[in-house]
Amino acid sequence: MDFAGVKELVQADMLAVNRVIQEQLQSGVPTIPAMGAYLVNAGGKRLRPIILLLAARLGGDRSDRPIPLAAVVEFIHTATLLHDDVVDGSELRRSNATANQIWGNAAAILVGDFLYARSFEMMVKDGDMRIMATMAEATSVIAQGEVAQLENANDADLDPESYYAVIAAKTAKLFEAAARLAAIVNRVSVEQENALAEYGRLLGTAFQLMDDALDYEAAAERMGKNRGDDLADGKATLPFIHAMREASPAEQAILRAALADETRQHLPQVLEIIAKTDAIAYTLRSAEKIARQAHDCLQDFPECSEKEALQFLADFAVHRDH
Repeated sequence: MDFAGVKELVQADMLAVNRVIQEQLQSGVPTIPAMGAYLVNAGGKRLRPIILLLAARLGGDRSDRPIPLAAVVEFIHTATLLHDDVVDGSELRRSNATANQIWGNAAAILVGDFLYARSFEMMVKDGDMRIMATMAEATSVIAQGEVAQLENANDADLDPESYYAVIAAKTAKLFEAAARLAAIVNRVSVEQENALAEYGRLLGTAFQLMDDALDYEAAAERMGKNRGDDLADGKATLPFIHAMREASPAEQAILRAALADETRQHLPQVLEIIAKTDAIAYTLRSAEKIARQAHDCLQDFPECSEKEALQFLADFAVHRDH
């Protein structure tokens, strides 16, 4: 299976999800549908709703209930991106100008708030308190992860444990929640629900590790970002942390200066140190190990196309160039 095969498997469901997204973006306040349409048309892999849809179909369920929940997950993801771009002062996302560059920071924050609120309106219509509890906890954890990342900014001595704690909260938690929502809809056993949630958590972690590796490679431009964005934002990600651990004192001084400097003037030197210390290879090995663990979480589920697609996505998370 490849990513095109995955998309084909959920094509009808994703068309329905997109219709729900368009409907739920309607508002008498013109900026909301305008910004919403811009964000929807900007593309993206839609991994989180795809995972929810695939996992919900694992047991053979073919109801429409997962459709609005997949839209909820995408809304919450989009809200976090809107807020992130303001916090980071980002100008590009997926090769397009960020919403805050077009509409301003205030509008981007407020539309993000709208998406959070609309998501919870949609969950109220679903009526399952476990769905609402799962997403309420997820949004709380994500927000705490973002604040923790802000507190860690420009910390060249950040340890791997603190780094992993941040990505578990700010990235992996929504993948985990998407998979758990599917399990709740599918009414699987407690053991299977926890296995799906763990699959989502591990896949999300591996996905973020790969993103952090790609940020230091030319592939960053294929992601619609500037190379070295994390460095310019003062984020010590795993490639940087590993390089700091393996670098000489003189090289560590360069890395420290680079993390504290928003101008990117040290980027060529940092890239040399990253290469010399095999920091990218180390990060990729870490991501691949975690992706294999995600793959194994599904071993007790019956064989079907949806299971094959979910296992492929665990591999895809770390074998991609954007």
